[in-house]
Amino acid sequence: MTDMTGTPRRALLVVDVQPTFCEGGALAVTGGDAVARAIAEYAAAHRDRYDLVVTTQDWHVDPGAHFSATPDYVDTWPPHAVAGTAEAELHPALADLRPDVGVRKGEYAAAYSGFEGVDADGRPLADVLREAGVSDVDVVGIAESHCVRATAVDALTLGLRTRVLTDLTVPVTPEQGAAARAAMAAAGAELVDSDLL
Repeated sequence: MTDMTGTPRRALLVVDVQPTFCEGGALAVTGGDAVARAIAEYAAAHRDRYDLVVTTQDWHVDPGAHFSATPDYVDTWPPHAVAGTAEAELHPALADLRPDVGVRKGEYAAAYSGFEGVDADGRPLADVLREAGVSDVDVVGIAESHCVRATAVDALTLGLRTRVLTDLTVPVTPEQGAAARAAMAAAGAELVDSDLL
């Protein structure tokens, strides 16, 4: 959809920027803290580019086999983003972000994609974006190789024009990051550095 001037309505999707996925967290990704700060700076400088800013959070209550004492780091993981803990909250760097909507996912399931989450009113992310008339999304966050990839691919499946701002995300490993970027590009995502927008 577009607004009355014909300009597409764009949302910034900030995926899982939580202490649990940053240095010192239960499922730390190297570079997570730096990406959190970079996202905060980008959002503060360019809020006028977005009609909607949405955060997603892993918010696990009892996700079943997703948690394991002997994780394989493919389908099972150490406990992380436990609902109600400080690690599951938004990263402190985002304290001034003031998102329009917050979506939480994975209470009782694995839930990699932000589109598996709901807001405080129980609305799925797809409904939140549709009701706001959003046609285009920029995806940033942690980790590029997992939840960012899943969120971007789902956005494309829903017909949203999707950009991934590659300097505002970080993968678990460089190899997994390369695979994720290939998968997102193959699905139709535009991969772009935020400085080039």
